[in-house]
Amino acid sequence: MFSRSPKLLSRTVLVNLISGNAISGVCVHEGRTALVLRGATIHEPDAQPAAADGEVLIDRANVDFLQLL
Repeated sequence: MFSRSPKLLSRTVLVNLISGNAISGVCVHEGRTALVLRGATIHEPDAQPAAADGEVLIDRANVDFLQLL
């Protein structure tokens, strides 16, 4: 049966935020309320992508949509 939630762990994802920014990286935690990305890059409109130090915690309430890369 088709799962409504794709399995994100250890997958490279692009998380598009409701703010218009996006964050790409490898998902190391997929919880009901948050995602954690490692090796993340921050993508902002009209700016060069910037690497983020450490891990990035993303509240699912801020996620517009996800792309599996």
